[in-house]
Amino acid sequence: MSTDNGFYSIIDYTVDGPETQAELVSAFAEIQERWVSFYPGYRSSRFHVSTDGARVFNIVHWESEADYRNFVESSDTEGRMSAIGKALEGLSGRAELRMAEVPTYKVVREVGPRAR
Repeated sequence: MSTDNGFYSIIDYTVDGPETQAELVSAFAEIQERWVSFYPGYRSSRFHVSTDGARVFNIVHWESEADYRNFVESSDTEGRMSAIGKALEGLSGRAELRMAEVPTYKVVREVGPRAR
């Protein structure tokens, strides 16, 4: 299995239940489509929800760290952050960011399936 050398931003929220999870995913998918998806090097945004209804992870995949940095430097951060604030205010439940800054990651190793 080959290692995907892309670059990732992983955003972590705690929420107060499955309904809020669904609302948050819907709102953030729209934000990704409107504010992020057209930037060079953007690959995808995957949303993972915990089975206990308490967490949402948004994993944004970039072709390279340079593409991510270009996005950070050239995007309308103020407009995007305003859209995120409005999305959070519009939720019927509570969602709280679990980090002070956006952590970024590189894949360094992957273990895939093999024959026994």
